[in-house]
Amino acid sequence: MRAALLVLSLTMAGCYTFSGASLPEDLQTVSIPPVESQASGGPSNLDQLLGAALTERFADQTRLNLETDEGAADLVVRATVERYTIGPASVTGGNGGDEVASLNRVSLSVRVVATNQKAETELLARSFTATADYTPAEGLAGEADAANRALEQIAQDAFTA
Repeated sequence: MRAALLVLSLTMAGCYTFSGASLPEDLQTVSIPPVESQASGGPSNLDQLLGAALTERFADQTRLNLETDEGAADLVVRATVERYTIGPASVTGGNGGDEVASLNRVSLSVRVVATNQKAETELLARSFTATADYTPAEGLAGEADAANRALEQIAQDAFTA
């Protein structure tokens, strides 16, 4: 067992990872430009919340230093909100036999592209989708909370991809 741990330690020497994804050693800085949104609807600060969640993970939970100048950064992480929808997740019979939503679901789809500007290569380029539910009685506050939970999941999924 000790021999296996020693071999694993030696294999990992010189290789930095964050949550399972390899991060080239020569990268020192990261820039996360403002998030773009192509989706209609949703909380007005959706893009800012996602930007903050990505910054927390890629800058605060790694050895990378946050660089405000995108052109000077070694790694650039761009995100675009592609889709934001709300729909019923569960329905129940209402008065007069009409069905009403007893639970609503926020669905988000975000494209994340992480580019190693030193090597001019994409380390990550894919879309992530997450959902979160809320009750209609919670109103706009419930929707905003569900959207934030979905964004946090997407940021985590992009970080660990």
